Amino acid sequence: MNVLTFIIDLLCKKQIYVPLVSITIGLFSYKVIKKALSNLTKNVKDSYEIKKRKTIVELVSNFSKYILVIIIGIIILEAYGIDTASIIAGLGVLSAVIGLAFQDTLKDFISGITIILENYYIVGDYITYNDFTGEVIELGLKTTKIKDANGQVMIIANRNINEIINISQKKSNVYLKLAVAYEHDVDEVENVIKEILPLLNKIKYVTSNSASYLGVDELGDSSVIYLVKLESLQDQKWQVKRDALKIIKKEFDRNNIKIPYPQIEVHNE
Repeated sequence: MNVLTFIIDLLCKKQIYVPLVSITIGLFSYKVIKKALSNLTKNVKDSYEIKKRKTIVELVSNFSKYILVIIIGIIILEAYGIDTASIIAGLGVLSAVIGLAFQDTLKDFISGITIILENYYIVGDYITYNDFTGEVIELGLKTTKIKDANGQVMIIANRNINEIINISQKKSNVYLKLAVAYEHDVDEVENVIKEILPLLNKIKYVTSNSASYLGVDELGDSSVIYLVKLESLQDQKWQVKRDALKIIKKEFDRNNIKIPYPQIEVHNE
């Protein structure tokens, strides 16, 4: 009974229950915030918008974690009778000193927030820094990590965003040269191509309604070349081209339009 009383008395002390309750509430609040933020990515179909929201979720989540730690720390200090008002006032002076000593770090923090608000780039974008090109795999308040095709990871201070080129948000034209046998009527082929354009507009990463038919581009040795243009994100243009050619091949086959093989005429004298 004495042990139970001792435990109850111990838990009733402000120095014990306040930290326990504060930390518990803090952890619960953090989980609630993370869950609420994760809902931002639900029911979003656009891939770019999903990447953007995930980046915002990550940044806000990290920021809220730091804020909760500071608040919990102040509450615990007050429970132990420490004058937090004087500490906060002292922190004001200290922050000014730290601000002068760590100007670059503060620039990184401010730039990290600016990157999101101004939509410079997000996690999943491909960016170029000096001669290094890679995918943004992590965006923090201080640094950005990018990984190239060889798996090398570069860490860039956020304050250097003015030196970064975002190639994901830049639009790129994709030109498709379609070789068709001479035996086909030009008007017939052009009608089929125009019927294919709506299918090309549905390809992932293709700019809405950007597919267009430009006309006969060339009279080749064994085929007539028809030219089609698409617009897509620059880092996805090769995948867009592959997807488009697959669709065109299927539709040409369905309409019995032949893509000729190179032919060589041999004359025996």
